[in-house]
Amino acid sequence: MGTVFSLDLREPVEASALQRVTADLQWIDATFSTYRPDSQVSRLGAGHLRLEDAAPELTEVLDLCASYSAVTRGYFTANLQGRLDPSGLVKGWAIRRACNLLVEAGSHRHMVNGGGDVQTVGDAGAGRPWGVAVVDPHRPGQVATVVYGTGIAVATSGTAERGEHILNPFTGRPATELSSVTVVGPDIVAADVYATAAVAQGGSARSWVETLSGYDAYAVTRDGAVWATPGFARYTLPS
Repeated sequence: MGTVFSLDLREPVEASALQRVTADLQWIDATFSTYRPDSQVSRLGAGHLRLEDAAPELTEVLDLCASYSAVTRGYFTANLQGRLDPSGLVKGWAIRRACNLLVEAGSHRHMVNGGGDVQTVGDAGAGRPWGVAVVDPHRPGQVATVVYGTGIAVATSGTAERGEHILNPFTGRPATELSSVTVVGPDIVAADVYATAAVAQGGSARSWVETLSGYDAYAVTRDGAVWATPGFARYTLPS
């Protein structure tokens, strides 16, 4: 997946549970990496592997990609310029799987962070909300805002870490109107996909996000202006 994962546990879990999480993340990377020519995704995209012969999780991910492509009006896609690449969904999917494995192990207060995108489960302890910092894309190392909540997912897409890497799938050109979009809601898979799709949409993103039930967004434009959907305010102060 080309990124770093970290766990913040507020309840003890057995070492074997952490080993299962680590092993699962390593398996996901080996299976879905577009950087490894021997991964199942790479082999499928090259025509060297049939989908029916691949791990069932590959079908699951591609079905999710197709579903979210419809929801995002095609601004999220796993097939960009003729290349199979479900990476925009896989990271969030991996985060969700890690969270679920920890819940199965008895942890009900934790946060999983994958490259700055997070899923929280329960609170941070003593009823306190989690706080997730959002980086200012125009001021490296500076925080634009902090998102607070319990049992929430927070995902940010934009130029802060990787430059102008998100393409508008209808033009094939980099999406540059929005420097970053942070989406907050209950599920990290949806939040991650919606953040990527919003950046790809550019100027029409705000009105589109406002149609999504249960999700809100905070965006920084190319010229440094900021906008947020009406419901985002409830995440900006501890409750």
